[in-house]
Amino acid sequence: MKKEKPFVPTEFHISTVADDKGPFGILSVRTTGGRLEIALDSEATVALLDAVARLQAKINERR
Repeated sequence: MKKEKPFVPTEFHISTVADDKGPFGILSVRTTGGRLEIALDSEATVALLDAVARLQAKINERR
């Protein structure tokens, strides 16, 4: 099976909204394949920040 190339992000935008459960964030990422919008609560935001920090550390190891 041929593996597809990952989409390259070209823009990032953020916003916040609220519903009956409280506030949450919207992360909008425009990529070479289109736009992806992700709703994040506080817990998901912490998990995303942790994942990005680990990714950054791995990238910096290879420099």
